[in-house]
Amino acid sequence: MKYWNFPSARREYQWRMIPKHDLSDSDLLRLMLAGDEEALALLYRRRQAAVYRFALQMSGSKTIAEDVTQEVFLFLMRDGHVFDPARGALTAFLLGVARNHVLRRLRVDQLLAPLGDDPDDEVHATSDICPLEDLTRAETIESVRRAVLSLPPKYREVVVLCELQDVSYVETAEILGCAIGTVRSRLHRARALLLEKLRPAAEVEETSATTVRCFA
Repeated sequence: MKYWNFPSARREYQWRMIPKHDLSDSDLLRLMLAGDEEALALLYRRRQAAVYRFALQMSGSKTIAEDVTQEVFLFLMRDGHVFDPARGALTAFLLGVARNHVLRRLRVDQLLAPLGDDPDDEVHATSDICPLEDLTRAETIESVRRAVLSLPPKYREVVVLCELQDVSYVETAEILGCAIGTVRSRLHRARALLLEKLRPAAEVEETSATTVRCFA
């Protein structure tokens, strides 16, 4: 009976009686840090895909994406206690950790320069498609992927988070450690850069089509 005299102990008992797959990320993290391997496995299955997609879209490298995903969860196992649920969701926290690892890896591998020099003639798009609104066609997905990778990192990351990962402006600001206004302004600039990179290819295709019609 003495056990129930402690509200925190009662809450912990009730919390542990809930099936693990119904627990929140924060509760699973708490169990994981206490040595529960099943909680770790559940957290990994829930959040691994989002971390991997972010790393892949930021780096364009499956190897880097796989390495970063592993590093993120190793960090969570080692230093997960630094996560503060009052500051945001665990997903945002993991993407913030992933961002740091991706940028560090890109600097080490000296990939930022070639990504920034990605030639426009490798991009293919049609004039009637907005690259951020229609990602269902394979050729559009590939053209946007290349264009996104050619953006400077500070613009690339807001596009990946807000447009490709559907992360809110609030969470994006938390991940990047900046103001929401900064996120909005960077995203506006990033969209303009993307359209600028994709427009030449669209104009070339339109011109070619007109030429073909003239000689038909």
